[in-house]
Amino acid sequence: MMKENISIVILAAGKGSRMKSNKAKVLHSISGKPMLYHIIKESLKISDDITVVVAHQKEAVIKEISSYFDNINFVTQDANKFPGTGGAMMNVEPKNDKVLVLNGDMPLITAEALHGFLEIQADVIMSIFDLENPDGYGRVIIRNDRVEYIVEQKDADEAELNTTTVNAGIYAFSKVILERYIPELSNDNAQKEYYLTDVVAMVKEEEGTVVPILVDEEHFKGVNSKKDLADSEVIMQRRIRNRWMQAGVTMQLPETIYIEEGVAFEGECIVENGCRITGNSHIINSHIKAGSVVEDSIMKNSDCGPMAHLRPLSNIENTHIGNFVEVKKATLKGVKAGHLSYLGDAEIDEGTNIGAGTITCNYDGINKYKTIIGKNVFIGSDSQLVAPLTIEDDVMIAAGTTVTSGTVEKGSLALSRTKLKTIKNFYYKFFGKK
Repeated sequence: MMKENISIVILAAGKGSRMKSNKAKVLHSISGKPMLYHIIKESLKISDDITVVVAHQKEAVIKEISSYFDNINFVTQDANKFPGTGGAMMNVEPKNDKVLVLNGDMPLITAEALHGFLEIQADVIMSIFDLENPDGYGRVIIRNDRVEYIVEQKDADEAELNTTTVNAGIYAFSKVILERYIPELSNDNAQKEYYLTDVVAMVKEEEGTVVPILVDEEHFKGVNSKKDLADSEVIMQRRIRNRWMQAGVTMQLPETIYIEEGVAFEGECIVENGCRITGNSHIINSHIKAGSVVEDSIMKNSDCGPMAHLRPLSNIENTHIGNFVEVKKATLKGVKAGHLSYLGDAEIDEGTNIGAGTITCNYDGINKYKTIIGKNVFIGSDSQLVAPLTIEDDVMIAAGTTVTSGTVEKGSLALSRTKLKTIKNFYYKFFGKK
């Protein structure tokens, strides 16, 4: 998508008290990434001049966003002296002649949905939509296809409150308009805040052009509560799943599948119902069976599940992971682990079979240790492999064995079982039966 001659300002300074959380509002996650991340990602598709206005928990916001993007300008709002959306714009210095102002709590915005603001020429372009229940929104009074004025709900009279056309909260200004009117803003209102909407009134007073643009609620939906967050998640998940299905991924009962924004699929992939795929997982020509969880891992030419768990930093290739197998920070190439095993901090090579109930004992209470298993190794059921441990190629580990030595040499059998002892008629003696 071509970059436009436009600057974008994202207002991300608010506390978000209705979220009932200690976390900054814009850092609450949608599909694995902060709300603000999604807005910046889409903004960068149309502009190379992005400014984020911060205040509440600004250090946390800057740190989090800087971990994803390195070309963002941050401006701190003096929220004590100059609260409100108008106060947020006071120290912003956009590069381009047109300035698009977005809110940091609208994670469903897309670059395509913003194109209407780029095509219209006016002193001010403002977004509107019509709601059956406009409670909580500023009202927009429109006559002859032009905005007459905007009034915040807290300052509206009864007639204005009956208006169903509301302010969607997105604006495009010419740079000269902002430079002229932002310094003139007043906080003479019920909330003692500096409103960006007052710029619209000033422009109208001097017969400037204020053009409304009707937008759809889905893309411009604000998130003000945990309920809003959950509703937005549903929409974002539908978009993500549809995108990957259109790219060729087979999904069974897709509405039951959760896929985070950083996940990538390649080749022929199948995802069955009830799966959760998170982080930057990369799935290549693989099959994830029902009820499985894949976290920040790589699957190539492999299958896992049902009810398998690939924890972060797992890398499996040409491998079968069966039901109730957990893999953590392990690399498996050409391995079969059919069921009921824990494989953590391990490297396991091709041709190796992991029996049911096998555990890599990787933690001694202080440190984590690695288990290295070579090629064509047969691990019998109910084996405990106490790391640090190396099992060389062509080794057999007998069922029920605990391996504690540092190395099991190539071609060996490792066996640690107590000799079977049977006591005749013990059952009858114990229960007093004949």
